[in-house]
Amino acid sequence: MRHSPASHGFTLVELLIVVAIIAVLSAVALPNYQDSVRKSRRADAQQLMTAIAGREELYLLDAMSYSNSFTTLNFTLDGWTCANTTCTNAYYTVTVTPGVGAPPSFTITATPVAASTQASDGILTLTNTGTKTRNGASGW
Repeated sequence: MRHSPASHGFTLVELLIVVAIIAVLSAVALPNYQDSVRKSRRADAQQLMTAIAGREELYLLDAMSYSNSFTTLNFTLDGWTCANTTCTNAYYTVTVTPGVGAPPSFTITATPVAASTQASDGILTLTNTGTKTRNGASGW
């Protein structure tokens, strides 16, 4: 039994069509994937900020003021390096700024690291009243 030469393998046109389909799928999927990763990293920063706010409220009960020192708050969280007045990871730097005067207040700020993929994400803030902003706009 003889096989015709046309029944072996793929033609160049078939391979080019497959490559074109993969290229189109990649062009659509890669930006969506990068956006999901950016949102995930933002969620990590938001989780840290919420945990800091909780620790600040506990500190307020004892000291009658808020603190800008993570050492004073005895605060740590996996994936973050917290020392003195900043908590950092590869994507964000987080600081706490206590308000001046009475009543006590604070603002937690997460600033994206300039050289990271989060640089375009914007600055996140959380205040003692629970107000959340991203790039000055309400909400995260």
